[in-house]
Amino acid sequence: MHKVLRMEAGENLQTILQNPNLPADLKRIAEKVLKNKRITFDEGVLLYEKGELCYLGALANHIREKRHGDKTYFNRNFHIEPTNLCVYDCKFCSYSRLIKQRSEGWEYTMDEMLDMVKKYDGEPVTEVHIVGGVLPQYDVPFYSELFSKIRAHRPELHIKALTPVEYHYIFKKAKIDYATGMRMMFDAGLGSIPGGGAEIFHPEIREQIAKDKCTADQWLAIHEEWHKLGARSNATMLYGHIEQYWHRVHHMERLRQLQDKTGGFQTFIPLKFRRENNQMSHVPETSVIEDLRNYAVARIYLDNFDHIKAYWAMISRTTAQLSLNFGVDDIDGTLDDTTKIYSMAGAEEQHPGMSTKQLVELIKHVGRQPIERDTLYNVVTDYTDFEFPDEVKPQFYKLPVIN
Repeated sequence: MHKVLRMEAGENLQTILQNPNLPADLKRIAEKVLKNKRITFDEGVLLYEKGELCYLGALANHIREKRHGDKTYFNRNFHIEPTNLCVYDCKFCSYSRLIKQRSEGWEYTMDEMLDMVKKYDGEPVTEVHIVGGVLPQYDVPFYSELFSKIRAHRPELHIKALTPVEYHYIFKKAKIDYATGMRMMFDAGLGSIPGGGAEIFHPEIREQIAKDKCTADQWLAIHEEWHKLGARSNATMLYGHIEQYWHRVHHMERLRQLQDKTGGFQTFIPLKFRRENNQMSHVPETSVIEDLRNYAVARIYLDNFDHIKAYWAMISRTTAQLSLNFGVDDIDGTLDDTTKIYSMAGAEEQHPGMSTKQLVELIKHVGRQPIERDTLYNVVTDYTDFEFPDEVKPQFYKLPVIN
């Protein structure tokens, strides 16, 4: 099955160029991709508007395989979500509750979070991912102490924590600038920054869906200060709601410009809008076809990003497998079944946790090479030729044929 999908999604780029029915403007873009040349803003919009799925898959898969071959990355990680209470009221958010809804939420203490870390003592996890709502008590001293205590308890565990939304709030509250704040977090043990909170950068969309939180300029500025420390971060884009295609390209263009300047981003993660339990439940969700198109365009446009990641827990294991032929080379990690952000938004995986064996088999099932990585993409284990014991065979969905 995976070979059939590979032929449809990753049709040879030369064959695409030889197609007499290919419009001249799309042929020009394909030639640029073949020559490793950057496409323009207008060409990015054109890909969304006119690019058929097989065409986009051919271009994106060409780039993916040129950079990574069949290598597909994952890591062993777990999440800590300090609280789902938040001072902000983002319209798309299914996760957070306003302070007046305190009875519907949770607020973990520092000791409770440290106990969560200790629960994994002896387990071969390499990363703890910390992100949640924004509340006054979770401030600069709190997070500095938390990071320091995690580092003291388990020095080799990489701390990937807090989005610019959280940092902007706590730095403003502490009356310190971004450079000072990020240096404090770095010194406390922070390893990298996740990509959340980016949503859509353009103000006409951001004002409608997330007007209270930090602006696009502030989000980018915090990442820039972090990159100046020689540290790495990820970037995201929330797609498939009220934005238009050009808003997506504008978003990626701003990321591409900062990456040209700093080189500090390592992964781009398109986040599919899910409409359950939020104020935008009237907005229909995108199809799997549109999801795959979006991954492909992202891979083509963000020529200075090393990796494109798909969160399997958000889009389903099936779509994650398919995405590996549309520019994606990373499907995140094992996660932990206590992760709530995905499931509360109506994600496909209501209990998002997979064993290493399940992730390896999922990747192999579509003819790719499973590589366990750490947060910074150092190889931990190459599972290409590794055979797990026969017992407890993981179950997989039958992959659909895309017409």
